[in-house]
Amino acid sequence: MIRTREELIALRKEARKAMEAYDCRILVCSGTGCIATGSEKIYQIFAELAAETGVAVEFGHHGPDAHIGVKRTGCQGVCELGPLVRIQHGEDVIQYVKVQPEDCAEIFEHTVKHQEVVERLLYMQKGTRYKRPDEIPFIAKQTRMLVENFGKYDSESLEEYLVSGGFRGLEKALFEMNPGEVVDVVDQSGLRGRGGGGFPTGTKWKQVARQKETMRYVVCNGDEGDPGAFMDGSVMEGDPFRLIEGMMLAAYAVGAQVGYIYVRAEYPVSVKRLRHAIAELERVGLLGDNILGTDFSFKMRINRGAGAFVCGEGSALTASIEGKRGMPRVKPPRTVEQGLFGKPTVLNNVETFANVPKIVLNGAEWYRSVGTEKSPGTKTFSLTGAIQNTGLIEVPMGTTLREIIYDIGGGIKEGGKFKAVQIGGPSGGCLTEEHLDVQLDFDSLKKLGAMIGSGGMVVMDEHTCMVEVARFFMNFTQNESCGKCVPCREGTKRMLEILERIVQGRGELEDLDMLEYLAKTITETALCGLGKSAAQPVMSTLKNFRDEYIAHVVDKRCPARACESMRRFVISAERCKGCSKCARNCPVDAISGEIRQPFTIDPNKCIRCGACESACAFGAIHIEW
Repeated sequence: MIRTREELIALRKEARKAMEAYDCRILVCSGTGCIATGSEKIYQIFAELAAETGVAVEFGHHGPDAHIGVKRTGCQGVCELGPLVRIQHGEDVIQYVKVQPEDCAEIFEHTVKHQEVVERLLYMQKGTRYKRPDEIPFIAKQTRMLVENFGKYDSESLEEYLVSGGFRGLEKALFEMNPGEVVDVVDQSGLRGRGGGGFPTGTKWKQVARQKETMRYVVCNGDEGDPGAFMDGSVMEGDPFRLIEGMMLAAYAVGAQVGYIYVRAEYPVSVKRLRHAIAELERVGLLGDNILGTDFSFKMRINRGAGAFVCGEGSALTASIEGKRGMPRVKPPRTVEQGLFGKPTVLNNVETFANVPKIVLNGAEWYRSVGTEKSPGTKTFSLTGAIQNTGLIEVPMGTTLREIIYDIGGGIKEGGKFKAVQIGGPSGGCLTEEHLDVQLDFDSLKKLGAMIGSGGMVVMDEHTCMVEVARFFMNFTQNESCGKCVPCREGTKRMLEILERIVQGRGELEDLDMLEYLAKTITETALCGLGKSAAQPVMSTLKNFRDEYIAHVVDKRCPARACESMRRFVISAERCKGCSKCARNCPVDAISGEIRQPFTIDPNKCIRCGACESACAFGAIHIEW
């Protein structure tokens, strides 16, 4: 039990000593991506190998008393190359990719025991192999402030979090600062909410701190529901203690007594590690009453969401925690005045809270030294889609799209041509080639009709149909609408119906006018922020790729050759032998003709199933777009 500041400092020193005693640490990535590709099996094999070895084998210059540690870490970055394993001997770190169970013994024999590199398992790009993780271009070109601990420390170990500098921010706040000073340093840092809106964090905390009601709450939004987004999940898995420390600092700053972390049910690993972290902190007295012998008391709970996208909206989220149906309410009153259980509430997302400990520890100017004047700090993004390097990245605010896609992401897959990137998920918009050099920050993107959102970034190449992209996101939004307000409930349904007609080749020019009218109406009249931004993907694609919409509704063709409903099967008169096999295989009798004469396909009857093309032995049937 840690009862004083001195005992916390002593535990940190003991933890560092214990960690430095390891001659070798085997760091197995245990982010969700690597777990999905088998990292738990890799972890178990290494644990067994270490246990079997004992002290009987000499480990290089360390002699027979070598001490091996097998640890689970947070996301190591290059997610598509998992399972990922790092072998650490002192300051020397080797990054292995695509590690399979059969590779473990070889790694253990060569690298763990003798510090020899297994070349074939190193990261390779353009013929060059990279040994250290910080040499890999994908990682080297990032600025890792928030995820700096990922891959370096055991994500489930309180002791290793203390070694990384954990709880030094809380320690400083409790013994060297009053609550108002903590609010001030966060405010002066310029930290803006990383959940999408970019609202100044310090302003929100001030509003809660000045409320007359003394019962206050701190709530963390971990309900990351955007398609293609996994930043918050990675932080909860990879550095749960840091998130909790950030929430504790918020509680101290505004005088809150209880905190809730709202995690989507589809994040079982995050839930497991957060529960473990909370239990560990309660065990040692860093959560509970009179923390470190001060008057500060704070308790935490976890709530699992049922997967409703609308619960990412503040008032819907707090309603869900209260056991009500997750639906937004009319404002005012705002969450800072009447939030959870009708009490003043600080509500920020995972990334926002996780930034706070280092801001309090290092000061506002340290944080402002990175990023732009109005959007300081860094931003994490989940980089996915038609790009060479997918995974979790962290870059300074103001970084350009070109830097992210080409310098960090390695460019478009298979030498393809960049077409667009969907940023901000269903609430965001499309950026195109003309936007490659625009700074990615809250204000710059807002001017373009897009938003950073939580940080999902889906890269698309020339084979992507932008009308289908709009339909996909509208389908998601319509399915996730809570149904409380008519504009969102009915308007998104009408928009989806129009988009489905267009990609099926049944759209008309008037549909484009109706899409714009519905989008404007929904944006101006929907109840909550999610509803107001529901039409954004449609509006941005209409603005930037109107020619594709025109091709779909006028020419009845998909320029990207992606909408299968718009492909046409045609029989070549020169190659057709008149065998009738195609007609006999057509399920809707769309093919007619006479034996030994060229057959024809009626495009009005054809359902474009491809049965005729598969049946033809002479290659006489081809697709026209």
